[in-house]
Amino acid sequence: MPNWAVASLDAVPWVVVRRAPPRDGQLPVGIRGAGRGERCAAWLPADAVVAVRTPEDLATAAAWRGHARRGDVPALAILDPVAELLGGRAWGPAGSVGFELATGHPAAHRDSDLDIVLRAPHRIGRDLSDRLVSALARLPVRVDVVLETPLGGCSLAEVAAGGRPLVVKTLHGPRLVDDPWPASP
Repeated sequence: MPNWAVASLDAVPWVVVRRAPPRDGQLPVGIRGAGRGERCAAWLPADAVVAVRTPEDLATAAAWRGHARRGDVPALAILDPVAELLGGRAWGPAGSVGFELATGHPAAHRDSDLDIVLRAPHRIGRDLSDRLVSALARLPVRVDVVLETPLGGCSLAEVAAGGRPLVVKTLHGPRLVDDPWPASP
């Protein structure tokens, strides 16, 4: 493991789950460093996990409302309108904003975009996806939404654009699919 990764874990003993299948009782995780160039894939024994924060947990807690850096990090400041727009759906912040909200460690910065996970076990039609993309585009920060579908994660913007095939990120790598919500067998 690189020296920066060891130092990062010493300072902030949190990892993020990677999209890969577990192996031999170990979970695929990623270690975040100071910048984009500092990312390290690793494996963590499942029994070593002491706490979990999902994007949905972060949305439910709405911890951004009293966050000390809300005025300095626009991506934190726009979470209220995002919550209003996505209300009633299973969603939450991911990326640097999610990491900061989960750990309390400053990870986002003034130019950070906002990464959102939106659980979509059932089809989200093109009309709804287009309305969501349009509404999010009016916010002062770039918002990227990953729809978690039965086949894996795909871009809300790609669904709204209506092109096919779509790129879906699965546990076994990216796949091109015509429909991330296949009919049940």
